[in-house]
Amino acid sequence: MQEATPEKSADRLTAIRARMAAAAKLARRPSEDIHLIAVSKTRSVEDIAPLILQGQMLFGENRVKEAAQKWPALKEQHAGIQLHLIGQLQSNKAEEAVALFDVIHSVDRLSLVTALGKAMQKLQRAVPCFIQVNTGAEAQKGGCSVAELPELLKAAQEGDIPVAGLMCIPPADVEAAPFFALLAELSARYGLPQLSMGMSDDFETAIMLGATHIRVGTALFGERTSAV
Repeated sequence: MQEATPEKSADRLTAIRARMAAAAKLARRPSEDIHLIAVSKTRSVEDIAPLILQGQMLFGENRVKEAAQKWPALKEQHAGIQLHLIGQLQSNKAEEAVALFDVIHSVDRLSLVTALGKAMQKLQRAVPCFIQVNTGAEAQKGGCSVAELPELLKAAQEGDIPVAGLMCIPPADVEAAPFFALLAELSARYGLPQLSMGMSDDFETAIMLGATHIRVGTALFGERTSAV
């Protein structure tokens, strides 16, 4: 793994912010409408701390258990941190996720909508959620189909779940733009202006096509080891 020194992290963050601003300018969009989520899954507190010192407040985690081990203390120490769940969520972990996370990006099936609704009611905590759409129709990937989206949105509304917008992860090793464009089309159709799309290799394309939240890990922290 590349060494995650404070200097390297700060330089990477500065560079990504500059690229975000340039893409927003090309798209004729206000740069403040685009939010950077630093994907900190598998990263240590020591890796994360330099980004917080540089003013990065949005972080993304894939697993409830891992996030619970490192983020409560960090959130106590640094006011304003917002923690996003970007990985797949098991229905039996819904209550833990509602208690820990500020935003959930991976709502993709009716059973999870039901579990989240019950958890939010029990904890009296309304956590904004993104519906994940499988824009590439990949059997091995999470996300609802385009055809299932209306049913999920209706169920979320009936369950008093605040739907912030839509999320997608395009197929690997192909041009991402058509999949981002599809998500943007769906967001317009259903009146959901927030779009969680774009990662280290394609976030500028996502910004050009309307992303409001981009999820960047490797470009901030460096490559992971193969064991992770």
